[in-house]
Order: sequence, then C-alpha cells, then structure tokens
Amino acid sequence: MTYRRLASAMLLGMLAPAFASPHSDDVSRVVRANQVFVEVMRTPDKGIPREILEGAQCVAIVPSEKALAFIFGGTYGKGIVSCRHGSFWSAPIYIQVGGGSWGLQLGGQSTDVIMVFRTRVGLNKLLSNKVKLGADAGAAAGPVGRQATASTDASMHAEILTYSRSRGAFAGVSLNGDIVQPDDSGNRAMYGNRPWLEILDGRVAPPAASRALLASLNHYTATGK
Repeated sequence: MTYRRLASAMLLGMLAPAFASPHSDDVSRVVRANQVFVEVMRTPDKGIPREILEGAQCVAIVPSEKALAFIFGGTYGKGIVSCRHGSFWSAPIYIQVGGGSWGLQLGGQSTDVIMVFRTRVGLNKLLSNKVKLGADAGAAAGPVGRQATASTDASMHAEILTYSRSRGAFAGVSLNGDIVQPDDSGNRAMYGNRPWLEILDGRVAPPAASRALLASLNHYTATGK
C-alpha cells in the first residue's frame, strides 16, 4: 500500500466513528425511551392511568432530561414522540426539550419525562412554533395511579399531561416554560430529509430500532385491557 493510500485509509478510519456515533446515539435513545415507558407502566398503582393512555393521540418520552441550576436554572433533554393512527403508532421522531428558570438555585438531577398529548393540535403547535408549555400550550401535571377519575378537573381538561420520574419516584409534574422542538440532526440521521410531519402522519415506515417501543405503546394504550 502506498503512503497516500495508507494515509487515506487512516483518515477514513478516524472519520467513520464520528459519522457512526450520532446514529448509534439515536438508536440508543429509542431503546432507552422504551425502557423508561415500560418501567413506569409495570407499576400500575404508580404509573400513568390506562384511561389517560387510551385517549392519547401522541406520547413523548424524554429519557433522563438533565436539570442543572446555579443562580440560573435550566433543563435540557432529548427524546422521541410517536402519534396514534387508529390501531397503530407512527414511526417516532426525535425531539429536544429545553427551558429555563430564574432564582437562587444550586443542584442538579437527572429526570425521565413523559408527555401525553390529548390531540395532535397540541403537539403540532409545540413543534411548529416553539411555543412554551403552560404559557402557550395548555399543560398540567398528569394524574398517577389506577383511577384517573380521582384527578382534578384542571388535569383532565388539559391538552397535554406531563410526568417525570426522578430517583425512582414517578409523579405528575409541571413543565411550564419548557420548549419542545424537533431534533433535526436526529431525524436526518434516521429518516434522511423526510419532514417530521410526514413521519408523524404515519407515512414513513418505522425503523427496526423502534419496533419494541411501538409494541409497548400498542400494548399499554389499547382499549379493553
């Protein structure tokens, strides 16, 4: 092998992991999202009520959203969202969740976040206009446990119900002020140039990596179980 070919081979070897890494991270995100969802739903007395999921039109899962604060507080996480189409769920698109708060704060924690959308309108509004949860899109802490009827009127009429799990504890939580937007780099890595709206409309075949997640969504959102 000539010096030029050797140098080219070494360069390709160095670049290959850089190009492969984002895609592997995107696959891992789907796998982790499924793990979070299944773990939460396997504790029916403390999970999302089945009545809520049976009426869900879209579900977003953000594994281990990071929360850091020192005078300025903020959150940042990456996750996925899928939408219902009759008896099946769409291929998941990748999303980013970020927000901020002001105050004398010091600390940090890692939190799993789940958002249940009652309508596609609420999700489309968030993804298209970068509006804030709570202020611009009606959101409320979701009820937890077997009986959704025990929840407040506010949560039952909210467009978006939000939950979090931190240090093993799962509960409805207010995410007011957070912004949800498409993660363009993740979507390009998995779907090329297909628009996120087209993917959520069910017009794109789900990748193999998402099969377990979609099976879990089908299982826990089906009526009559």
